[in-house]
Amino acid sequence: MVKRTAREGRDRGQVALEYVGVISLLIVVAIIAIQLGMAAYAVQQANTAARAAARAETYNEATMDYQEAGRASMSDWLAEGTEFRKERNGDEVTITAEVTIPAILPDILDLGEAKRSVTMPLD
Repeated sequence: MVKRTAREGRDRGQVALEYVGVISLLIVVAIIAIQLGMAAYAVQQANTAARAAARAETYNEATMDYQEAGRASMSDWLAEGTEFRKERNGDEVTITAEVTIPAILPDILDLGEAKRSVTMPLD
C-alpha cells in the first residue's frame, strides 16, 4: 500500500480548481463564437432580404409586396422582426432591411441590428 503525503492531496485539489477554471473559460469562448456566428448569419439574411425586396419592387407585375418578398427569402426565425424601408430616387429604388441580431445572453451580448441596403433600377 502506498502512503500519500499531505502535499499530494493538496495538489489534487489544485488540479480540480484549474480544471474548473479552464472549462469555464472554454464555455465563455464557445458562447462568444456562437454569438458571432449568429451575427454573421443575420447580416447575410439582411442582405438577402434587401436584395429580394428590391427585386420585387422593381417589377411592374409583382405578385407580392416588397416586404413580403423580403421576408419570404429569409429564415422564418429572423423574418418576424425584420423591418424594411423604401426610398425612390427617380428611376431607382433603394430598399433597406434591418434584422435584429438574436442574442444568446440578451443583457450581455446584445449586438443590435444588422442593416443592409440594395439599390436597383425601376422597370
